[in-house]
Amino acid sequence: MTMWVFGYGSLLWNPGFEVQEQAVGTLWGWHRSFCMRSIHHRGTVEAPGLVLALDAEDGAHCQGVALAVAEGQEAQTLAYLRERELVSSAYFETNLEVELRDGRRIEAVTYVIDPDHVQYCHLDLEEQAQIIARAVGGRGPNTDYLHNTASHLTELGIEDGDLDWLSARVRALTGT
Repeated sequence: MTMWVFGYGSLLWNPGFEVQEQAVGTLWGWHRSFCMRSIHHRGTVEAPGLVLALDAEDGAHCQGVALAVAEGQEAQTLAYLRERELVSSAYFETNLEVELRDGRRIEAVTYVIDPDHVQYCHLDLEEQAQIIARAVGGRGPNTDYLHNTASHLTELGIEDGDLDWLSARVRALTGT
């Protein structure tokens, strides 16, 4: 049986593992949000950045990409993802049903926010833009994370008004 991973943020443009197939899909009951303070990858403990997470919400949905792991690479991929995504325990790893554009329904390893974790936050878009415009972490500027994600969603034909607004606002704030 094929192992699938659901990407909605950096996994869209930097999966870090061999992908056998990718397909746009929808995850119901969750929405993509900059609701996780990043103290490792896109910020520091002293000056946290923000990264995307899936936040549970009745009636919501998130479009992203289901990534099929290359055959024989399942254990290695899961170990890699756990090291990458569970660095601070702010995410839960879970298997959720994703509806692919072609009608298939698959189970995918998905990383969702722990709403009780200290890194969880609920900020308005302007506050998010102000943080993202200045934060830098171990994997580089928070702005790169935002712009890469927004541009890849556009390339995939996935609309996300909040990310489009944030990308434009952060460009205005940084002059880039």
